[in-house]
Amino acid sequence: MLDTELRTMIDEVKDGRMDRRAFVQRMLAFGLTAPMATQILAVGGVAMAQSPAPYKPTKRGGGGPLKLLWWQGATLLNPHFATGTKDQDGSRLFYEPLASWDANGNLCPILAAEIPSTQNGGLAADGKSVTWKLKPGVKWHDGKPFTADDVVFNWEYARDPATAALTIGVYQDITVEKIDDLTVRILFKNPTPFWADAFVAVVGCILPKHLFAEYKGAKSREAPNNLKPVGTGPYKFVEFKPGDLVRGEINPDYHMPNRPYFDTIEIKGGGDAVSAARAVIQTGEYDYAWNMQVEDEVLLRLEKGGKGKTVYTTGGDIEFIALNFTDPNTEIDGERSSMKTKHPLFSDPAVRKALALLIDREAVQKHIYGRAGRTTASFLNGPEQFVSKNTKWEFSVEKAIQVLEEAGWKAGADGIREKDGKKLKILYQTSINGPRQKTQAIVKQACRKAGIDIELKSVVASVFFSSDVANPDTYSKFYADIQMFQIPMTQPDPAQHMRRFHSRFVATKENKWQGRNFPRWVNKEFDAAIDAAEAETDPVKRAALYIKANDIMWQDTVTIAVQHRLKVGAAVNSLRPVLSGWTNDTDNIQDWYREA
Repeated sequence: MLDTELRTMIDEVKDGRMDRRAFVQRMLAFGLTAPMATQILAVGGVAMAQSPAPYKPTKRGGGGPLKLLWWQGATLLNPHFATGTKDQDGSRLFYEPLASWDANGNLCPILAAEIPSTQNGGLAADGKSVTWKLKPGVKWHDGKPFTADDVVFNWEYARDPATAALTIGVYQDITVEKIDDLTVRILFKNPTPFWADAFVAVVGCILPKHLFAEYKGAKSREAPNNLKPVGTGPYKFVEFKPGDLVRGEINPDYHMPNRPYFDTIEIKGGGDAVSAARAVIQTGEYDYAWNMQVEDEVLLRLEKGGKGKTVYTTGGDIEFIALNFTDPNTEIDGERSSMKTKHPLFSDPAVRKALALLIDREAVQKHIYGRAGRTTASFLNGPEQFVSKNTKWEFSVEKAIQVLEEAGWKAGADGIREKDGKKLKILYQTSINGPRQKTQAIVKQACRKAGIDIELKSVVASVFFSSDVANPDTYSKFYADIQMFQIPMTQPDPAQHMRRFHSRFVATKENKWQGRNFPRWVNKEFDAAIDAAEAETDPVKRAALYIKANDIMWQDTVTIAVQHRLKVGAAVNSLRPVLSGWTNDTDNIQDWYREA
């Protein structure tokens, strides 16, 4: 086979035009083995999802300490208030959902006795209900029994607008009823094709009713256990220093056999991604580090002769730039970026289109993300059946200039374009880490050539992703013109990922900025596509609706995709972490162990 043909096929796999199975089959036709075909993909920069390894420990405990580094430290330990991955991951050590996702996107029971199906009677034929059977004998860390009452309470807690839970979008349109102490039924208003949302994975962690019942609604933020979790998980709470440290110890009554393997666990927060990578890969001081937003060149250097390695998993995570559709500099009723305002520059679609032309994705992938990034124009990048073939990206300073000129944005004496007394001056914020600051620099340089003045702002990650309603620098308040970060796709279905931009979930002062639609974008056609997709049981029609929704976002330039990011962690050589591209890193923490 000619080298150019092979390179083309590898690029097609990277871009989603060919799936890995088809690539392997083509390689088999040329006489190669499947492992060799997989290796070719790896060498070509296409990471394969980690296959779940069999759990080997034959007893609970005895594994010593597990030391984790999260360079964005958790700021609270209530999963319903988690504004970022850091809070979800810290909470997950102690709280559990009914089920979670494995590396291959399969649903695995945690607090559930089994996964609902049509065969076991758990899934209704009309698609309007799902029945969960709970695992018997599960205890909260304080010894109280876990029952259906806890599940029903979590629904009531999260759906109450006064609670201001970030998970309200998952629970507000369903009804949960108790059948008996170990059975609950979820009722949907309409046929619901993706039923594995409520009580599943990171948005499904369950709080104990007996400790939170007094704090439902307006008193939700006053609950002492927001900072001192009492869950059902593999580890019991020991210590929490917001933004710095989460510590737990083995739960001797954990409901899964021979788990957990480690006697103690800690997540150390703060610092930066490079120092975290060094502390795992090079020195082995820590066992695992999360979210290696580190230039690939640095990671490759650390891996040479080090004590660890980078670990890649493929999902739908996206690094993107979001545009603010409201005015961050005008305050109305004590609220900036108010829905009562419009952005003075981005109200012109030409400005948004020009910005999209000024993002050099190829340079970002080549010089920053390397093995961990793929160029894309779409916000939705997986699973494969939901990936649009209609979007495309282009980097062209010349075309951006042409778009602005035709829209009447003329260069002033200082070189900055202006129109109707408004100058193209843009505040661009993101969290502090090397790749994001280098991406900012690449974007600023291109924008300068086109006559757009970019002011860069970098916010400490623990502040940027904070749930502190008094802090002006959080991404949810969005007191800037554009901002960049990553949104993880935490399930192998687009429902939750795409729902965030529905007009129902706009972040406002009224909901304590807990809404997930932080660009404050409202589009009736998009809303209709999302609503229809969430009720469509035909998988082909449903996929088409999500592709349509993605394309509407692309056409309106709500977000500008920078990279389809693979999840990158760092692990010492002896650690066997169980990771999935479809959920958070700690979501299967009970299955982690060490091998000599």
